Amino acid sequence: METTELHRGRLIDHIQLVVRDLPASQAFYAAVFDALKVPMGGTGDDYFWADELFVSTADSPAAQGELTGRHHLAFQAQDRAMVDTFHKAALASGGTDNGTPGERPYHPGYYAAFVLDPDGNNIEAVFHGEAQRSAGSVKITF
Repeated sequence: METTELHRGRLIDHIQLVVRDLPASQAFYAAVFDALKVPMGGTGDDYFWADELFVSTADSPAAQGELTGRHHLAFQAQDRAMVDTFHKAALASGGTDNGTPGERPYHPGYYAAFVLDPDGNNIEAVFHGEAQRSAGSVKITF
């Protein structure tokens, strides 16, 4: 893949995962978000969310009674140490190892770790190597 410029925040508005055990998923993702320095956005009886990720029970009106299938989600990390912290936190909070932290052959500098969440989703934290970001995030207010 020959990419010299990456854009974030313009393709995905939000992703919803519908899970079997909301408390187990919330404990897992709270630890993952803490490791990635992403604050929890909000919680309710049948959901929680952070940034673009919304997680709910099948009983949630938005879920229409169905669990989502197995997905792969890759979260951005600020550096290699954050990838390592993500992996440790995820394993300590109900995740299953699916790829220890290390360089991957996708492009030079691609450093990632993979864990399966309590529902079997493949969750990744990735650091793409040293690069200059135009902004820390896209901020939208309304």
